Amino acid sequence: MNQKKKLLLALLFGGSLLLAQYSMPAVFASAAVQNETAAKPPAEAGKEPVGTAPQPINATRAAREEKALQDARRQQLAEKEAALAAKELELKKLSDKLESQVKALEESKKRLDESLKQKKKALDEKRKRMLALLKKMRPEQAGQFLGKMEEVEVIAILNDLDNKMILKLMPYLNQPMVLKWIKNNLNNNS
Repeated sequence: MNQKKKLLLALLFGGSLLLAQYSMPAVFASAAVQNETAAKPPAEAGKEPVGTAPQPINATRAAREEKALQDARRQQLAEKEAALAAKELELKKLSDKLESQVKALEESKKRLDESLKQKKKALDEKRKRMLALLKKMRPEQAGQFLGKMEEVEVIAILNDLDNKMILKLMPYLNQPMVLKWIKNNLNNNS
């Protein structure tokens, strides 16, 4: 906003300097004509040379033209200022709209994060209950139960169990799966 005001002031100042450049010769020309008529003796005052009589008319015409140019420039500046003000208003509206969208997205993200935390907590609770159930089962029953599950799931469960329980379950589990679990643990620990 401050830069726009500076730019507008610079344009106005430059325009006034430009206008002053054109209006000053007309002012000096009319003053010179007045000085010439005042310096002539009264006898010659009635006899105007042919070339000097039209000068005051040309000077007033030049002044009118200069004023018309100044008015046109002022009009252009006013139009540009109005266009800038309209653009500024439009940019402000877009900025406000973007800010509201960002706030809405941040709120959605918070709600989603909270929902994910709750789901994870619920899954962790279910997993803990299942592990507690496996620990209460006899090793033969737990081995049969785990043998019916997919290998990836069983390996994940084995990672959550304590070593004592795993030792009890090993004879009742699929041996290639147990070997894979051991290799994964050895590779992760090294």
